[in-house]
Amino acid sequence: MMMDMLTANLAPYALVPLGTLPDQGRSIVLVGPDEPAFWPLFTQSPEYKDGAPDPMDRWSRRVITHIAATLDAEPLFPFGGPPYAPFYSWATNSGRFWSSPISFLVHDTTGLFTSFRGALRMPPGDYPYEKSTKPCDTCAQPCITACPVDAFANGYDVTACKMHVASAAGQDCRTRGCLARRACPIGQGNRLPAQSAFHMESFLCPYA
Repeated sequence: MMMDMLTANLAPYALVPLGTLPDQGRSIVLVGPDEPAFWPLFTQSPEYKDGAPDPMDRWSRRVITHIAATLDAEPLFPFGGPPYAPFYSWATNSGRFWSSPISFLVHDTTGLFTSFRGALRMPPGDYPYEKSTKPCDTCAQPCITACPVDAFANGYDVTACKMHVASAAGQDCRTRGCLARRACPIGQGNRLPAQSAFHMESFLCPYA
């Protein structure tokens, strides 16, 4: 099966297909980290160790471009714009992502810690569209009240969020990841604190 072949090519890099959608006779497959296996693998990469900017984006471009060449696919990335590829709409059209109660994307198996390292526009073949059920519909939605500064009370207050994360009071969010994301019961605990801290540092720059 073609999806099995794709999954096998992603696995050595601790990547997994997160959703599929049709695209003019082809298929777009969204690709993200297989956590918690992803972080230890990534930290051994030359991009992580060389001290240059944007190590994860550079790693993603190298790895996903290589996989795409192996599968005769087109590599696509959520960075490098403008213009930017429409990953948000691709995600919601895949049937496995939704807008959460705090507006961030939520995924049926990775919850609020979902992220994209890229996507592959595959050649014609059997890449099933697997629609799932929105987990928030049967959830107590603890993400809504988990933020210490109510950054999600009226949309998303990015300034309030960054100010808190950069402060002494925000050490927990800064070193272990966003409390609102961590409150989601889906995929809870799969993202390692070191990986969350890496993303939080990127979120704060150049604010911090």
